[in-house]
Order: sequence, then C-alpha cells, then structure tokens
Amino acid sequence: MLIWRVNLQSGSLQREAVPESWSRLGGRGLLARIMVDETPPGCDPLGPNNRLIFSPGLLVGHMLSSCDRISVGGKSPMTGGIKEANAGGTTGLKMACMGIRALILEGQVTAAPAARADWRVLHLSLDGARLEPAADLVGLGVGEAAARLLKRYGDQVAVALIGPGGEMRLSAAGIQNLDKDGVPSRIAARGGLGAVMGAKGLKAIVFDAAGAAKPPLADPEAFKQAQKVFTRNLADHPQTALYRDYGTAAMALTCNALGGLPTRAFSEGSFEGAETLSGEHLREVTLERGGESTPTHACMPGCAIRCSNNWGGPDGKSLVTPLEYETIGLMGSNLGIADLDVVARLNWEVNDLGLDSIDLGAALGVAVRAGLMAFGDGDRAMELLREIRQGTPLGRILGHGAALAGRVLGVIQVPVVKGQAMSAYEPRAIKGTGVTYATSPQGADHTAGNTVRAKVDHLDPKVQAALSRNAQISMAGYDTLGACIFAGFGFAVAPEVIPGLLNARYGWQVGGDILQTLGRETLSLEREFNKRAGFTAAHDRLPEWMTLEPLPPHRSVFDVAEADLDGVFDW
Repeated sequence: MLIWRVNLQSGSLQREAVPESWSRLGGRGLLARIMVDETPPGCDPLGPNNRLIFSPGLLVGHMLSSCDRISVGGKSPMTGGIKEANAGGTTGLKMACMGIRALILEGQVTAAPAARADWRVLHLSLDGARLEPAADLVGLGVGEAAARLLKRYGDQVAVALIGPGGEMRLSAAGIQNLDKDGVPSRIAARGGLGAVMGAKGLKAIVFDAAGAAKPPLADPEAFKQAQKVFTRNLADHPQTALYRDYGTAAMALTCNALGGLPTRAFSEGSFEGAETLSGEHLREVTLERGGESTPTHACMPGCAIRCSNNWGGPDGKSLVTPLEYETIGLMGSNLGIADLDVVARLNWEVNDLGLDSIDLGAALGVAVRAGLMAFGDGDRAMELLREIRQGTPLGRILGHGAALAGRVLGVIQVPVVKGQAMSAYEPRAIKGTGVTYATSPQGADHTAGNTVRAKVDHLDPKVQAALSRNAQISMAGYDTLGACIFAGFGFAVAPEVIPGLLNARYGWQVGGDILQTLGRETLSLEREFNKRAGFTAAHDRLPEWMTLEPLPPHRSVFDVAEADLDGVFDW
C-alpha cells in the first residue's frame, strides 16, 4: 500500500511509501494524522493549502460485510475545523485494490474555477494520473454526470463526484460515490467537503482498478477463519434482521417513543405522523409497489446486512435510493411532512445537487421559522431547493446550511454545533447523543457516537458523558477500520475478531484493545488539529436555547453539566 499524492495544478502524481507514523492507521485515523502533520490549521478551507484526502479503512479491500467504507477528509468550510465524512459504495474497495492507503489532493486546478473550461476530471489507474476536461459535466446533477462518466470510462470504475452544490462551493456540499449498482447515492455528506473539491476545480475522480487485485494477506488462513466467525456472528445477531427488514428508518418509531424525533423545526420531540414515516410503513409500501422498490439493498459489494433501500413511486419506478432515517427525520417530521413520497422527492433533489440532506433539512426548518414556508408544505420546500439549483441568493443561503441560514434570516433556534446541523436525534431527549453533538471534533454528528441504543434513562444528565465517551471512542475506531456501525453487531459478540483480522491482514501483533486504541488516537489527533485552529472548550456546547426551551412531550432541556462536557476526553 502506498500514499498517492496529486498536485492538481501540475497534474503530477507521486507514489510514496507510507511513513512509519502513518503505517497502522487508515480511514478516519489516517486522515487525522495527515491533517495534523501536513495541513496548516489556519488555512482557508477553500484555498490551495487545504488538502482533500481519501482513505479506505484498515479492513477495506476484502469485501468483509459492511467493512469497505471510504473516509474523506480535510478542513471543513462549515465548521472551520477538521472534518471526516465517510460513505459506502465502491470507492474504498477500488482504492484498496489499487494499493492506495491514502489519496492526498494538493493545490487547485485554477485559483477559482468559474468557466466550464476550468473544470477537470481526475482519472487514476495503475498507470498513473491524468487530468481531463470536464466542461460537458459542469452544471449537471450527480445522476446525469455519473451516467456520462460511466459511459466514458466503463462501468467497472468507481467514481467520486460533486453536484451543482459543490461547484457553487456551498458549505453543505458533499461528495457522492457510486453504489454497487453504479448509482451515485452514497454521499460523504457532512461538513462541506464537496465545496473543498469544487474549490480545487474537480468535478469528479475516477478510480480505474483494471489489472488490480485484492490487497495481499499476511496469513490468508487466519484471515479466513476470523472472517468466518465475524460473518456468522453478524448473521445471527437480532439487530441484523431488524436493519435488513426496516433499514435505518427503524429508528423513527424508536425516537418518537423517546420523545426524541425532531419535529417542526426542533420545537417538539414527537410527531403525530410518525407511523407513516416509519421503517415498518416503508417496508410495507415498497413491497406492495414492487418494481424497482425494495426495502432491502446493499450499498457495498458483499454486505450481508443490506440495510439500504430503494423507494419507488406508485408505479414502482425508483424515486430515490436510499431513503434513510436521518433524511426522514430532517425532511419529514422536522418539516411537519408525514408522506414518504414527498420526503423521497425532496431527498432526490438534494442528492442530485450533491448536498447534505441533514443540513438542508435543518435549513428548511429555519426557513419555516423565518416565515418562508409553512410546516407540511412539501411543494414550497421543493421550490426552495430548486432555488439552490438556480443559484439565487436565497438558494445559496440555504445551500450553505442551517447555521448560515439562521444568521442571515434572523432565527435564533438553529440546531447546530460548530456550524453543523444536528441529525434526527433530539439532544434534549437523547442526552448522550447531545453530549456527542457538543464535544465531537466533527461538529454535531450522530455517527460520531450515537447513544440511542444504550439501556439507560436518556433524560438523566448524570450518566451521559461516560456513555458518549465510550461511543465516540468506538466509532472513531470503526471509522479507522472502514467499518459501518452495523458491522459492530458482528464484532461485539467476539471482540477478538478485530485483532484477528488485522493481524492476519498485516502481520501485526495487536491485542484485544485495538479498537479503543485506534479510537483514542484518532480523537486525540482531531482535537489537536482543532486546538491549533483555535477551538476551545467554549465550542463544545449545545446552542443556549436548547438549555432554556423545554422540549415536549417530556418538557426536558439539555442540562448535562459543563464540567461533564469538559471531561469527556479525560481518559
């Protein structure tokens, strides 16, 4: 495995040996190490000194179920700090087969891409790198752009690309990746990394793995045995069946029962229309409609859980894939919308723009509070999203996400931390996740350490800091492995599987605490970068209004002590 470093101004590629201090890291952990070692913390996120980094996790490349994720990182134009966003699909798998431990993109194609002629596609293969014109792709949504790229380069490549949101350098822009069926539906969504890619003048990156093979194994037989234990435990775990049947939308009724389903711009925690937004309803309707509709779909080759879905309209033709709980919460109950068809159409529009559906859903909630639309008005929500595509001033304001929309529109009740919107777990009702929102170096992000499944009183402020700490350590470890959170169902039953896989893959001798070791190292590196960028304990707080305004139905506020927040990382 090598580091591939591309200078975007010259188009030159250097292949370098992995430095010793980077050698036992991948994914999120390696991104953090590179950022601390190489990226000036005070750099402009959209300037030439920011790096855009792609890194598959340590276990990527062998089609272990749920373990082929790609991490993308850089300095966030949304938070001003370090950012890692990860996704499923095929990008991580192709990179690992090509022997790329990390792809580091430096500089910019031009100072500020404006004309069609300024944009490029970066094509990577075992033969090297080349920058090619992308004039015919400029302005296209990710659906049409991906189709043209697959026609040009063949259907065996992986593609990471941006939509119009990234071209406009909007802070809520992500980077879309192809799923196993060639659909650009797996987005590294959070924190504005699509804007970083747009600022570098790249419409797309093509990973052509022709002639490549799976990464070598130090001990193939030991790897096979560890994989067998992991796969068996994953298949036998009851949560695997739950997510196979209902997907992440299974969380809708769970969060509603906890009073933690964001409703009407985070003003309530339960929604009278939750039943028609639920995973149970999603499954029933997709099975009834048939055609391209299915409640069960794998975003990565070899995934046994298949928690994704394809939501089709009444005629069975696909409206969007996937329809995830976080989008259902932010664009459904958060906007007072109880119709999955409406949510799916909004979701498709945001996906095609290459934007983060969480931050856009929160921004639309801000728009309701500002009087620009009414709760339940899906048609008006679509009109506002189309303003983004048109590049109007209002559209650009919304496309920069909830934090900027709140400042411009004069709304105080904006659900953000470090400039990034909260996902569909209300922190006044699910307080451990609120601690994660507050303290994660990533900004408000449930994937950094969600506590909703913990068997605790979620309203008790005294138990939440330790709960969040353990969840954040584990998730940083999983992100460094390239493992989906749901892979944890297989790993938790037999913790010795993780060191077994790593030792067999690399010839290491790591012990049973490797997940926690990787997690702590990753978090420490991320916090170090943010500290150098000017972050203090004052940034590790929820918005003041959430500590003052009670959330129905429990009339709860976020009341975890500041001393507990400040001590989360005192391990």
